[in-house]
Amino acid sequence: MKRSLVIFYAVIIYAVAELIWWGYQLVSLQPKRIGMILSEGSMFVIVFSVGAYYLHSSINKEQKLQEQKKNFLLSVTHELKSPLASIKILLQTIQKRNLTRDQALDFIDKSLLDIERLDDMVENMLLASKIDNRSYTFPKAQFNLSVLVDSIVNRLQITKCDCNQQIIEAEIEPKIEITGDKFALTSVVTNLVENAIKYSSPCEAVAVKLFSKEGKIHLQVADHGIGIADNEKNRIFDRFYRVGSEDTRNTKGTGLGLFIVKQVLDKHEATIRVKDNRPAGSIFEVEFALT
Repeated sequence: MKRSLVIFYAVIIYAVAELIWWGYQLVSLQPKRIGMILSEGSMFVIVFSVGAYYLHSSINKEQKLQEQKKNFLLSVTHELKSPLASIKILLQTIQKRNLTRDQALDFIDKSLLDIERLDDMVENMLLASKIDNRSYTFPKAQFNLSVLVDSIVNRLQITKCDCNQQIIEAEIEPKIEITGDKFALTSVVTNLVENAIKYSSPCEAVAVKLFSKEGKIHLQVADHGIGIADNEKNRIFDRFYRVGSEDTRNTKGTGLGLFIVKQVLDKHEATIRVKDNRPAGSIFEVEFALT
């Protein structure tokens, strides 16, 4: 990419130098036509400048996309290696040591949690790829959104307050029905709740609310974590976008979760807003029309 920019600037400099040279030659040969030469030259400079600006913007955009893809690959590598290493150690411990039944079941439960984490990540990547290729059709049917949110909260719920564990506080209005793609909306709820947990401090509560009000269905996920800067709020739904660099970031993620959330909600004619929580953290608010 740097080589492309060097070539781009070299061409710009060469073109400007040629323009000045030929303009000088024409004025020397036909000094009476200096007005026409200057006007034609000015028009050329304007068209050339506009084209150069848009070309430069395209190169910068491609450069940023390449950097995001690099960060994505780094994060995916870490996301795959971490749970796989954990599962390997747990299974080797079960295999090599004489554990009690309760110890073995505890290790198996931890392995299953890591497998679920891998499964969620793979599903995210597959869904993001299908959305990007426009090959996903979003099949819709009526289902109970309350049961869906409750099951996701229960799966992600952590009841102990040890290191790197959070508690989810849920307020779910029962029997809320919605027409939509259950698989895709499962990904939406999962990504929002997992993000809230991921960016919160250990043992910090995450609030999940589902309720209907004034002809709308509202889903709110609130945390007391690091929050999102105002200049980042419009970019967090971009594909691969994550704040900072993968080399320095401690939180897990691939930069696909919120991209999927926004794309899925757009297909359901739903809106999502993010605002600051008080005293710290973020609140994601999703609004569906009642069906």
